[in-house]
Amino acid sequence: MSKPAILCVDDEVAVLESLEIELQQAFNGKYLCEFAESAVEALEIIEELCEDEVNILVIVSDWLMPGMKGDELLIAIHQKYPQIVTVMLTGQADAEAIDRAKSQANLHAFIQKPWKNRELIEAIKSGLENL
Repeated sequence: MSKPAILCVDDEVAVLESLEIELQQAFNGKYLCEFAESAVEALEIIEELCEDEVNILVIVSDWLMPGMKGDELLIAIHQKYPQIVTVMLTGQADAEAIDRAKSQANLHAFIQKPWKNRELIEAIKSGLENL
């Protein structure tokens, strides 16, 4: 049985690298951590993980990305996989997008960039407790 997964989606590689370090430190390898630079790549990774029967627990997504915005991504994921905990980590989401994600993607947490490590990890942990 493979480890459950956390997927982070952001079009900035430096943000993904920071998230990778923070997640490894916080969870010490307990979860498989996957990273995508776009919504399209995230959806492909989700399909691959599901095919491999990996349980995806949490999605942490930026909002402002080329192509599909984070709220649209989280809504699409929630429609197909309602059990996945959704977190939006962004510096530029508008209030309407946040409200849409809350109502249509069961958004668990909204965190502003630049984020505090503890705030993000606590949001992920509290989301995991609800599973």
